[in-house]
Amino acid sequence: MESNENKRLLQHVFSEMAKGNSRPFVECLADDVRWTVTGTTPWSKTYEGKESALRDLLAPLRTKFATSYKSTAIRVIAEGDFVVVEARGDVMTKRNMPYNNAYCFVYRLAGGKVRELVEYADTALVTAALGDPTEASPPE
Repeated sequence: MESNENKRLLQHVFSEMAKGNSRPFVECLADDVRWTVTGTTPWSKTYEGKESALRDLLAPLRTKFATSYKSTAIRVIAEGDFVVVEARGDVMTKRNMPYNNAYCFVYRLAGGKVRELVEYADTALVTAALGDPTEASPPE
């Protein structure tokens, strides 16, 4: 039964993110979440804890975006504590470049919270559209 609840939670999260509302996503992250962005980009690493994910990943990402970030689930598969979401992002960067990445997210949930998240994406697009998280973005 828990896999169905986990699946429903992430379906709700992505239905809200498709509208540009990231609050349910942030609320479902456990305080001790481990979020790994795969690859070899400047963004690629494991963010330990919700505070680090918000400060070191999501805050710098928001500075790169000229429009509201949206993400739409294409497919959601659940088994036990794991939910896999295939998704498409939709946002325009301040570099005036669309950043519409294709993602595969692997979530591990416990107690209604995301404990682990592994993110797979087009890393060439990450680098081209987002650059380095420490670079200043052009003004809007």
